[in-house]
Amino acid sequence: MAKKRASKRGSKRKYSPAAGKSVASAVRRQKKGTLRSGRRGRAGRVKSRKQAIAIGLSEARKKGAKVPARRKKSSSRKRSPS
Repeated sequence: MAKKRASKRGSKRKYSPAAGKSVASAVRRQKKGTLRSGRRGRAGRVKSRKQAIAIGLSEARKKGAKVPARRKKSSSRKRSPS
């Protein structure tokens, strides 16, 4: 019986290399102070590293890179009239 060869990664890649480049670019722009949030950059400069990463992933999705779908917001329960 042949042994299965264990791969270094347990499963397939979640993010493509192109997505990583897009995130790296966004973080670089954030550090430089040129990354802006909102539509057409109206909302102002991005100061948070997490926000820069989110913008980079969003840009990667628009370009068609392999990126997991966004997490769904948990909807608050609606109270039934009692």
